[in-house]
Amino acid sequence: MRKFVYPLQYDYLVRQYAYEDKVDPALVASVILVESKFDERAASQPGAHGLMQVMPDTAQWIADEMGMTDYTPDKLNDVRTNIRLGTWYLAYLLKEYDGNQVLALAAYNAGRGHVDSWIRKYGWKKDFQEIEKIPFSETREYVKIVLLNEKHYKQLYDF
Repeated sequence: MRKFVYPLQYDYLVRQYAYEDKVDPALVASVILVESKFDERAASQPGAHGLMQVMPDTAQWIADEMGMTDYTPDKLNDVRTNIRLGTWYLAYLLKEYDGNQVLALAAYNAGRGHVDSWIRKYGWKKDFQEIEKIPFSETREYVKIVLLNEKHYKQLYDF
């Protein structure tokens, strides 16, 4: 029953790219669950696409950073490409915020610019853990649910 609530489609790709980018695959699976419920056709009102709900401009930047010379915007809807780009970006954010999952997930949801401005405005340190102080309610809830789901994925699957 719990695996019905916490599915793990595309297990091989999640694990492959998570290990390549040194990200916990349970975190990647949790982001996918919250972002798209594992629906590869998911699209948001602002324009994010696919399992990991990557914005087209962000996807192009990631592809450039990764040296993906064959990337085209239509590939954002490809499951393999979407997981690859989203996992790389999650790893990038974790590095940017010294491994701090709260800040990295907030940036994944609200954007790096917002998180960087909150760090400056509120004097947050890189060890920030006070989720309730995140100004955007959507981002607060996003971070909470992704971290909770990550725990469930770790319990249910062999990560």
